[in-house]
Amino acid sequence: METSPVLPTAQTRSRVAWRRPFEAWLDGIEAGWAIPLLLVMFVAVWMAFLALAYANADLHPDVLEAWSVGRTFAWGNAKHPPLMGWIAFLWTRIFPLADWSFHLLAMVNAALALWAVDLTTRRFVRGDKRVIVLLLLMLVPAYQFHAQRFNANSVLLVLWPLATYCFLRSFESRSALWAVAAGLCAALAMLGKYYSVVLIGGFVIAAVLHPQRRAYFTSAAPWLSTLAGLLALAPHLYWLAESNFAPLTYAQNGHTGHGHTIAAQEAGKFLLGILGYFVVPTFAWLLMIRASLRRFVSDLRRMPAGPLLLLLIFAGTVVLPAVVSVAIGADLPALWNLQGLFFVVVAVIVATTFPVDRFDTVNLAVAVLLLSVAAVVAAPVHALQRNTEGYKEGRHFYRLAADELTRRWHAISNEPLPAVSGDDNLAFATAFYSPDHPAYGRPFRLQYEWTLPPQRKVNRGWAALCFLDDATCLEWMQRVQERQPTLIRAEFALATQLWGRPGVRATVVSLMAPPHEAGPRPVTSPSNSDDFSANRRQGALTR
Repeated sequence: METSPVLPTAQTRSRVAWRRPFEAWLDGIEAGWAIPLLLVMFVAVWMAFLALAYANADLHPDVLEAWSVGRTFAWGNAKHPPLMGWIAFLWTRIFPLADWSFHLLAMVNAALALWAVDLTTRRFVRGDKRVIVLLLLMLVPAYQFHAQRFNANSVLLVLWPLATYCFLRSFESRSALWAVAAGLCAALAMLGKYYSVVLIGGFVIAAVLHPQRRAYFTSAAPWLSTLAGLLALAPHLYWLAESNFAPLTYAQNGHTGHGHTIAAQEAGKFLLGILGYFVVPTFAWLLMIRASLRRFVSDLRRMPAGPLLLLLIFAGTVVLPAVVSVAIGADLPALWNLQGLFFVVVAVIVATTFPVDRFDTVNLAVAVLLLSVAAVVAAPVHALQRNTEGYKEGRHFYRLAADELTRRWHAISNEPLPAVSGDDNLAFATAFYSPDHPAYGRPFRLQYEWTLPPQRKVNRGWAALCFLDDATCLEWMQRVQERQPTLIRAEFALATQLWGRPGVRATVVSLMAPPHEAGPRPVTSPSNSDDFSANRRQGALTR
């Protein structure tokens, strides 16, 4: 279903000068430049936010892990499917290993997600309503704060709307091409995160409940989609079988084991959390159509086939995980479903048959712009607060610890540091920030088990890091040292500062084993080893 463009009337055009650039921008939607401009500005504004808000912090451990996963090609790993690692690998073939590079990856991913949503929106509407969908979605945290960490969750922001678009085209046309595309995109979503099985379940539920189900299921489309998806997943399924389904074991150990009462409470929080994400865009939308509320309700009752399919998919992606989580006693964070919020926004806007006043659309655009600029203005406050309070994962100290460990390593060995272990966050960070880029030294299948490193790995050269207040990590380090007393252990203190203000401090414990065949050099105590690291952040932290 396609409707005529929503164009401004003479009455809706404003004579206020500051509104004219916004109206000219809205006029450019169907010309093809307005929405790309919106997405470019979106990336630029939120890149500025990330640069300021995290001026004194290194990358989040999830991002560092995604990069570590992608260093070697594999059809899977023991925690998540492989797609996030593949994307991180390809990204670093073009862009450098730097914080800004992965901030850019995160924001480009979010912008592509909004573009993918627009693919579906423009199947049904033209003009202002296309951009209204995107502006309303910018009022939820999915595309800025949730998206800022490129990981297995945020990668779904693109994949879910892309798979939905292909499924919608397949359901409408039942052509072989779109059926295969739907299957391939669904498989890609599964390679992003296994939670995408609820999207596929939503497709099935929506197709079964939709009034046009007979035409769809009597065609070859659903079976072509299934075959294409299974073929695309075949290498990963083989890997799963060969690895004894390690990622599923990880998910089971990490998210199940709750009683049915607790699981029911988790499901309730999940549903309430999803409703909570809609509060701000719902308020904004109702304010925009305040004079047409009765007609809006009437339009929802006569919802066309396309938006109805989207709402049925959304219902499936919400009800299905809630029911399953109660049945198996699993937790269920609402943020796992953030990539599915677009279903409702698109369905509601495209089902509305009356035009939205250009005056209100401009107001919405200005509100989104002002909120985004306000976030950028407030970003330094966030950085200063974190400079004195720190992060629970220790993000202030990753680069400092990596630099100091590398310096100490080269004081005892001429060889690059080959492997690093210990605290996962410090190990991932050292692999990323150290110029030696050592390998993450613990098998991913044992990421949450404190097993002793293989002796052959230690003999080739190995190091480990722990925070001094991490008793579990220090106990493990002690066991490693008891097995091989010749390992070199040291402590070094780290401090940060931001824009001339002193920040948080931490002490890190290192354990180093130089290559066995080379033998250690005479160890000289680095200067200020008991004071704060000479590699502390200098001056205004201009990185």
